[in-house]
Amino acid sequence: MDKFNKLTGVAAPLPLINIDTDMIIPKQFLKTIKRTGLGKNLFDEMRYDEKGNEKPDFVLNKPAYRHAQILVAGDNFGCGSSREHAPWALADFGIRCVISTSFADIFYNNCFQNGILPIKLPQEDVDKLMDDAARGANAVVTIDLEAQEIHGPDGGVIKFDLDPFRKHCLLNGLDGVGLTLQKKDKIDAFEERQKISEPWL
Repeated sequence: MDKFNKLTGVAAPLPLINIDTDMIIPKQFLKTIKRTGLGKNLFDEMRYDEKGNEKPDFVLNKPAYRHAQILVAGDNFGCGSSREHAPWALADFGIRCVISTSFADIFYNNCFQNGILPIKLPQEDVDKLMDDAARGANAVVTIDLEAQEIHGPDGGVIKFDLDPFRKHCLLNGLDGVGLTLQKKDKIDAFEERQKISEPWL
């Protein structure tokens, strides 16, 4: 998993509440177990019409936001089913940070396992960032994870809270597998001892 330290990129505004995981990546795209290739179907039903043509009014189809790396969203982002394909699709599109007032618990946890930083902020801070994001290509925001700060395009700074363990994992690019592999020496030693003490296993 890629390390997350400081991210500077365009922030896209998505002022909708209760965006569920089926809206993020519809069920027909869940057949794959690969983490790549899902970005083109991110928000599929909002991005494309029934003929597969882009809807020009959808934010990520607008030229200024086609390469957005930060998403400023409404309340209760990532609700619905527990599909991990939702953060896979966001990451494959290029989204590394989602900012909202609240997230569904499973989606929130899945983000950290996939190198995405979900930031919870009070409504007034989200409103300010939503307004900043509406500036189009000028909506450049910097997320400083080490300092736990968001720097807006006008120079304003918003502090955010984050669990220290989750921060450590993102800064060091550690998902569940990466954390386990940090104990590789102990795991190898245990397996060697077990081969001797319990050779029938």
